[in-house]
Amino acid sequence: MKTQAALMLAPGEDWTVTEIDLAPPQAGEVLVEFTHAGLCFSDEHLRHGGLGDLPAVGGHEGAGIIREVGEGVTGLAVGDHVAASFIPACGRCDWCVTGHSNLCSSAANSPGTADPATFRFSHDGEPVPANCGLGTFARYSVVSAKTVVKVNPVVPLEVVAVVSCGVLTGWGAAVHSAEVRVGDTVVVIGAGGVGINAAQGAKFAGARHVVMIDMNPAKLEFARQFGATAEFTSTDEAGAFVRSVNPVADGADVVIVATGNTTEPIVTAAYGLLGKRGRLVLAGMSQDVFDKNVQLPGTQIIFKEQTIKGTIYGSCNPRHEIPIILDLYAQGRIKLDELVSAQYALEDINEGFADLRAGKNLRGVVAHA
Repeated sequence: MKTQAALMLAPGEDWTVTEIDLAPPQAGEVLVEFTHAGLCFSDEHLRHGGLGDLPAVGGHEGAGIIREVGEGVTGLAVGDHVAASFIPACGRCDWCVTGHSNLCSSAANSPGTADPATFRFSHDGEPVPANCGLGTFARYSVVSAKTVVKVNPVVPLEVVAVVSCGVLTGWGAAVHSAEVRVGDTVVVIGAGGVGINAAQGAKFAGARHVVMIDMNPAKLEFARQFGATAEFTSTDEAGAFVRSVNPVADGADVVIVATGNTTEPIVTAAYGLLGKRGRLVLAGMSQDVFDKNVQLPGTQIIFKEQTIKGTIYGSCNPRHEIPIILDLYAQGRIKLDELVSAQYALEDINEGFADLRAGKNLRGVVAHA
């Protein structure tokens, strides 16, 4: 069949929206009509050539409807509403069976690891990969059944789309990776889709202070809606505030870095906000995924018993937690509608990414339908 899709043909170019070919699902695969796709900085990294081979169909955050089911697929049926999961859950590897499915060995998101035998898209007669094995920037995509999660059909699909990556990553960074406790002082650097949800997760976990830092004052205007109790445009101002409200630790109990490009200056500044026994969590990627960009004082980390850790997918189990997050949303206990600040047609995807780079949106969404 044919489908419209946005491709990245070469590093640094704009997205090319064109009609491409799509092969039918094979055993263990499903055909998904992606109705919505989130615009995430990870696809911006793909644009810079840091996340796999090009050309490629973009998009790893999204939601849609199952239109065809391949041989051997169980638990999914035509008409099911699903969220994309950019890390699959095979259920059999050591990581999955020990409760760490976000590290599943069958993940298709590591640069250069995609198996050409799984490519179902082709452009000008040549097979092309889909970002993270999903390609949500295509109206239709054939994906492994392991990379979609069935959801309640009453939840709007544009909401499901943003939960599939940004919400879960930020929420989990606070709740799981940082293990925010009641009474903690938490700092979140970066008020985008991930950072806002880190703040929301910290509030839900019982944080006493949730401090948001972003150089863009417009983004800080949204922060209080999602749980922030204080907002700053500089780490110096935030640091003075944190030390004043948490003098025993002489700094924050938790600092979460949720910027779209995690550079050494940002990580160094984040560490400077950390107090005794503090936990620093890196939830944003560097533009160059192989960049060795973190330099911190080892002895001070020892004397203050501090913890530095990274997180992928917020250390969440998407198959378990996407339905939980959506249920909390349905109960009115967390905010998701407010995250979708703009919707774009597929042909306007370059405008959407320009707005993302300019910091205009919490989350932009491509609406295929």
